[in-house]
Amino acid sequence: MSTAGLSIIDEVESAIRTGSPEKGLATARRVTDLFLSSAGSFDDEQIALFDDVLDRLIGTIELRALADMGARIALAEISAQLAPVAQAPPSVIRRLASNDEIRIAGPVLQESARLDDGELVKIASAKGEPHLLAIAGRWWLKEIVTDALLARRYPSVSRRLAANPGARVSGNGFSVMVAQAEADPELAVSVGVRVDLPSELRRRLLRSATDTVRARLLSRAPPHLFEEIQSAIAAVTVGVDREMSGVRDFEGAKRAIAGLKATGQLNEATLSGFAKQRRYEETAAALAALSGSTVEVIRPLMQSLREDGLLVPCKAAQLSWETTAAVLECRFATGAMKPADLARAQGHFARMTPDDAKRTLRFWQVRAS
Repeated sequence: MSTAGLSIIDEVESAIRTGSPEKGLATARRVTDLFLSSAGSFDDEQIALFDDVLDRLIGTIELRALADMGARIALAEISAQLAPVAQAPPSVIRRLASNDEIRIAGPVLQESARLDDGELVKIASAKGEPHLLAIAGRWWLKEIVTDALLARRYPSVSRRLAANPGARVSGNGFSVMVAQAEADPELAVSVGVRVDLPSELRRRLLRSATDTVRARLLSRAPPHLFEEIQSAIAAVTVGVDREMSGVRDFEGAKRAIAGLKATGQLNEATLSGFAKQRRYEETAAALAALSGSTVEVIRPLMQSLREDGLLVPCKAAQLSWETTAAVLECRFATGAMKPADLARAQGHFARMTPDDAKRTLRFWQVRAS
């Protein structure tokens, strides 16, 4: 470690010995900055050293944070800085995640890869609604975590999970959502257009849905589910449960895109053509290839009613906004997005950088696999 690093470690010991809150805050910020400046180059031993000293410092700050807004703000800033860092000190991340103040816990709960499923389940079982909402916003969640979240029966948490394409939901979890959706039109639409919703539960959802909800489901249905939902609504209307068609297979599209790529014919214009023709499977496969990702990552992003996730591979592939807008609208069998929704998505797209998008996409790829 550098001389500056050793000097800060000495400063840490001094801050802990004297018990000075002000010195502890200043030192914690300096240690965090030192760690972030070279986080990617530290080995496990060095990370463990930072973990020890930061954990001890934050422990002293937390005592003051109960009554001091400045201390809470400082901890929230440290949490936001460490949340996206894959090599973040694990004990520090766990301490921040379990803090009762959501401004402190929220960033790491929503983003940190250092939190494993067991830790997320523990927090989901013990903390309040704001903490559960933060966990529900993580892009990749396993059934064991979503089951723990849904067990608390918060409607807001169920809505966020339903709209999260990277949240895997068990059959029992979907049963909870469908039961809540009977009195929650927003949840009904979000759950109803999920491709992983079992057919029997989709029929149950549609049986209790109002005509308004059924119409919204059709207007928001992606092409590969449009006929299924339309048939289910017709069956429910006449009181007959027809066997609904299965989800389309992406393998043919993947082979076709691989052939185009091999012959040098895969480019943005090709993708734009697929999207404008609403060829859903080919659009997903082409976007995966151009962004250096996989269909397994792109597919749930396209199934989501949220636009922000799908903007990431589009930016990583360095697509124009025109092509990106076509990809966004390709998610729906008919109609176009509202101008306000497109304008909001365009603003997010403009602020995103290709490098940031590629880093995020790589992180999702690892989590998805």
